[in-house]
Parts: sequence; structure tokens; C-alpha cells
Amino acid sequence: MFTDKYAPMASAASASRETRAVRTLDFPQLERQIEVHDADTIFDGARRNGVRIVGACGGRGTCGSCVVRVVEGEVEPAEHARGGASALERQGAGGGERTWLRACQVVPVTDCVIEVAPRSLAPVVRAEPGLDAASASLEVDSPLASRDIGVDAASLADPASDADRVMRALGMPLARLDLAAARELPTVLRGSGGSLRARLHGDELIGFAALGSPGLGLAVDLGTTNVAAFLMDMESGARLASLAIENPQVAWGADVISRINHAARSAAGAAELRGAVLAAIGALAHDLCQAVGARAGDIVDVAICGNTAMHHLLLGLPVGQLGRTPFVAALRDAIDVKARELGLSVCAGAYVHLPPNVGGFVGGDHVTALLATREHWRDVTTSLVMDIGTNTEITLIHQGRFLSASCPSGPALEGGHISCGMRAAEGAIERVAIGDDGELDIGVIGGKAAVGLCGSGVLDALAAFRAGGMLDQRGRLAGQRRHVIEVDGQRAAVLAPDVSFTQADVRAVQLAKAAIRAGVELLAREAGIDELDIERLVIAGAFGAYIDVASGVAVGLFPDLPRERFV
Repeated sequence: MFTDKYAPMASAASASRETRAVRTLDFPQLERQIEVHDADTIFDGARRNGVRIVGACGGRGTCGSCVVRVVEGEVEPAEHARGGASALERQGAGGGERTWLRACQVVPVTDCVIEVAPRSLAPVVRAEPGLDAASASLEVDSPLASRDIGVDAASLADPASDADRVMRALGMPLARLDLAAARELPTVLRGSGGSLRARLHGDELIGFAALGSPGLGLAVDLGTTNVAAFLMDMESGARLASLAIENPQVAWGADVISRINHAARSAAGAAELRGAVLAAIGALAHDLCQAVGARAGDIVDVAICGNTAMHHLLLGLPVGQLGRTPFVAALRDAIDVKARELGLSVCAGAYVHLPPNVGGFVGGDHVTALLATREHWRDVTTSLVMDIGTNTEITLIHQGRFLSASCPSGPALEGGHISCGMRAAEGAIERVAIGDDGELDIGVIGGKAAVGLCGSGVLDALAAFRAGGMLDQRGRLAGQRRHVIEVDGQRAAVLAPDVSFTQADVRAVQLAKAAIRAGVELLAREAGIDELDIERLVIAGAFGAYIDVASGVAVGLFPDLPRERFV
């Protein structure tokens, strides 16, 4: 139940629900004003208008991460509100302080001024390792080519079509001229005085550009939590720029099951998820090209990898069958589609390549992880490649045999479904250790005041609690210990002012850890080996770059192998 001061407001607002006008929500911290309609919650209205409020559960009222404060205006409980314990949280001890509300549980009754919690506002400083520096060039093996040509002007004596004259200038027959390229040819040809660059994909002419325009490739890692993009020079193989942003689909839930359910409910829901991620990829392409003085139209090839659910949502494939046993994918093989079919504004006839899915929830992202890390495992008899995330994929490679599994680890190891969890942004605690004096030593990204805890800090925190005697073998926070307090009848370990790790948070990490270790043990059993026989354990992705392996072993996430076996 809400407190008494909300009762008259809720009663009056409920009576007028059908006639309520559009409400304006002002977010001064973001310099944004939005309009919400009918019975929209604050969270729904923000999501629909592109205002980011962290909501790991997608607005179901189960995670408590979407807290906001109503500075001005009035709200009422939403029809689906889970009651006072879920809708309201008190920050601090001062009775005069405004109350933190769960944005997904309240509906504005009047125009409101909204304060967003610091964890939703913190700027991302890293989402993938090494994104700020160009890496070594990659070997180029591509059907793409660019040819600068001069095309004779048409005349009464030579009234050949524009396409015929281009092929004559190229001196080669073409199997196909892309329709979109054909549409732009007359304008480009006459605007350039007959001198232009032809974009070729094998024996298909896919586009035209000004002489000397670069031919770029865009590689996208479409993760459940983050979307990372890399801009490549398709002639030299050099990585020109890279950038990562949060996957905007997190507004519908931090885990793939929440998104599958949202998409399966209606075509509109699936379109929302697809549109959000396409907008993100388009924005990344635009910003990366701007960074190197190019145009998005200079991108002549795109490759996108993601887990099976991300793959299906991007392509507009049905996902309902993925959410129920036997978890069958609509498509397993690799596929090449025109970028314009997806709605990406790049070179007119550019293709998008999506690698094959293994099946179920083991997708093309894990296939590419195996390809990218093969130098670490190909000469070893028994290796394990683990890509930890909201959906953790694992492959055991033993005597040339590949065994793969998907583990529903959830977002806990990335800071999701954790009461103080957040992305790897300024103010996030990324390192936790216990000193000889029993005090906690924390490292915060950006050197700022701590406002939350990101993925690498989650495992460190549990390992420190265990080493300091604050956490017993079963994962129960011990009472009467330094740093352990009681909050609303639940024990919590205090990491910093306003940043606590609760007993429920411990259980969330235990569930994630149990899912991953179950996957490892099942694969080892299937291969007929012991976990200790693993000669190389490769931890892929951003998690692998920042995790403290010792913390992972200490809390039981990884087998207790010699440290030199970890990569």
C-alpha cells in the first residue's frame, strides 16, 4: 500500500483516469521534456520517448532499478503496481526528503518534474576492451572492390544506357546491377562529369561514389547489453575507429527472455525492439564515419553478430518458439541480406552478413568468438571458451570435438538485477578488496564518488565478503559483522554511502554462477573428462578483459585451475 499522503491522490486520479489529458514530464538533468498519454507509467513514457531510465526487468516491477524522484507534480500507483514495497523506496533517514519511486509502478496525474537516479545518468566510459585505440590491420579476403572509371557521355550516335556505358568503361561483364544503385546512377554520373568510383561486390555492381571515396566495412557485435561497432578500411584491413553504446532494447528488459516475451505478445512489440536496435546501429555508423571524415554511404559491407534471440529480433524473425522448449531457431545458416532490407542507410547495394547460429541460444556471436580466439585453443587438446554475459555461451573443445551450451546466467554479472548495479560508467565500483585491517578497499571508475556497482566489481565484492568473513559458505551475509547492516528486514553489506549489496543480490549472483558452472560440468561430463583436465580456459569479451580471475575462482564461478591456464 502507498502511505496515507498518496491515498487521496490515488482515489481522485483513478476516478478521472478515462478523461485525463496528456501530461508533460520534465527531466532537467537531461534537458528533455516529453509527453505521456493515458495510463502510461513514467517508465513507459520515458522508454517511448528515448529517455534512458535503467530498468533491468523491463518494467515488470521486480528489480527496483528504475527509481526516480518526483520533484514537482503528483503521481498515482499504476493499475499493475505491486504494492508499496515494490512501488516506493525511502532514501536516507530524513522524513522530509522526497521519496524514490519505481518509475514502472507510478502514473503521472499532473505535469511533473522528474529527477533520475545517478546510476541512470552516469556516462559510459567503457563497454568493450580496447575501443579507443586502433588495432593491428586484419588480413583482407573480400569480394569487394572499387574501380575509378571515366564514362563516355551519351549521344545520338551512342545512345547506350547509362549502365551499358558503365560496364563498357569497366571492361567487364556484370551479373547484376543492384536496383538501388541503378536508381542513383543517372544523377551521380551527370553530376560527376562522367568520372566516378564504381563499387563492386564480386560481379555485382552495388553502388557509385565520387572518385577516391573510401570503401569501408562496419562490424557490429550486437550484445544483449551493449552494441559495439568497428569501422574498417576494406582495402588495407585497418581498424579506423570503434565505439560502443548500451543496447537500447534494455528498456524492455535486461535479459533475452523479457524481450522474447515482449516481441511474442504482438507485432508492434517486435517492431519496437527491432526499430530500437536498428536506430542504434545507424547512429553508430553515422558517428564512426563522421570521426574519420567519411559518409555512411561509404560503408560497402556490414557484418553483425549476436546471440540467436538478438539475431532473430534484428531480422524480424518470429521469436516465440525460442522462448519455449525445445528452443528451436527459425534460421541456423549464415545469411546475407541487403542493408536496405534491414533499414540501414549505407551504400545503396551493400550486403549485411550474419554468421550462422549453432542453435537454440548459442548464436553467431559465439561462432565469431571461437573464430577470434582460435589461436589460443587450436593447439591444445582440451580447451574451454566462455563468453560471459546475460546469456553465457560455452564451448568445450576436446580432441577436435566441439561441445557447446548456453547458460541463462542473467544480467547479474553485468550489474543487472542487482539493487546497486549499473553499467561500467563513471561512479561505478569496479574493484573491491579486503584489507588486513578488515576494511573494504574499493576502486571507482573515473575516480568519482561511488553511485553503484558494475560487473567486474560484483565478483570482487563477493570474494572480498567471503575473505572478510561477511559471507558464509552458503552465501548468507553474516550478522554482527563490520560493514553488514539490516535494511528493511534484509541484511546488506555497505560498500560506500548509498551503495549496499543485499542478501537478494548475493542470491542473484549465486543463480548466475550456478547456471555457468552447471554448463561447464555438463560439457565436461559429456566429453568424459574432469574439469581439472582443461588446459586452456579462454574468457572472451569485455568481461574477460576486466574480470579478476582470482575473484572468479574464489566464488566458484571458474574451476580452480592454475592461473596460467586462463586467457
